[in-house]
Amino acid sequence: MGWLDFLFGGKKNPTASSGGTARKKLKPVNLEKRFDLSGRTGQGSMSKVYRAYDRELGRIVCLKVLDKVKTANFEARFKGLNKPSEGEICLSLRHDNIVRTYEHGISTQGDPFLVMEWIEGLGLNYLIETRSKQLNGNRINYLCQLCDAVQYLHDNRWLHRDLCPRNVMIDNEGVLKLIDFGLTIPWKPEFCSGGNRTGTPDILAPEIIRRRPIDNRVDLFALGVTAYEIFLNQLPWERSLSSEETFRRRMNLPPRHPKELKPDIEDDLAAVLFKSVAKEPQDRFSSATAFKEALLGLERQDY
Repeated sequence: MGWLDFLFGGKKNPTASSGGTARKKLKPVNLEKRFDLSGRTGQGSMSKVYRAYDRELGRIVCLKVLDKVKTANFEARFKGLNKPSEGEICLSLRHDNIVRTYEHGISTQGDPFLVMEWIEGLGLNYLIETRSKQLNGNRINYLCQLCDAVQYLHDNRWLHRDLCPRNVMIDNEGVLKLIDFGLTIPWKPEFCSGGNRTGTPDILAPEIIRRRPIDNRVDLFALGVTAYEIFLNQLPWERSLSSEETFRRRMNLPPRHPKELKPDIEDDLAAVLFKSVAKEPQDRFSSATAFKEALLGLERQDY
């Protein structure tokens, strides 16, 4: 029986905090002794990410170190719900289009950390921002791989909640990898009630902004916003420096039609993109697989 079985109705897992069972206490790890850090590769609001040589595993890895105070404050929002930690979630994920996590733990400084595969490649955000030629002929391919990753998450009852080009990598072999599960929650009613606006403002679905209950369609909306960026280099709503103004536009204005942003875009592609960011959840694609099928049904596949 796998870890997900323990979490969602199987036998009790002694390492997970479900049903009142305490998590197994992790032995603190001295990160400076175990890892040779060759440089920081990224930093989020709650973590720092390094390229590192793992002396224990004997290979180059990606080391993500979470800020203990910010992580604790975030987890406190789910007090009493037995939410798995980011490390526990990541260890449960096994898919070709999701970054592989080898281990998670606690440093001697009390900071949670994750040891993940090192991805040689570029961020999707970089490819979009630089209008990279690498996108030419690969836009549908990359989006279909991303749909596969999202469908896997939803099939296993997770919501990513921060799906955006910044959290997608393309390795040197052209394989897409979804990363960063810091905001991921179980897709269960108690975690999906309205009120939590946490996330990247540009990709938050209208129902999140309105503080309504959520489901998988918040990720599908974010997938649609990502598709807008991949095909149009623009967002469905005009970007604002103010989060509150961004939210106001999302609630009160319709998304910009692809034809408005790129008049010569093909009609079938424009229809798929516009449907993907519909303001009402029931008007969007019902699943990531449905989104993928719509993309594969386009007359042109060489975007």
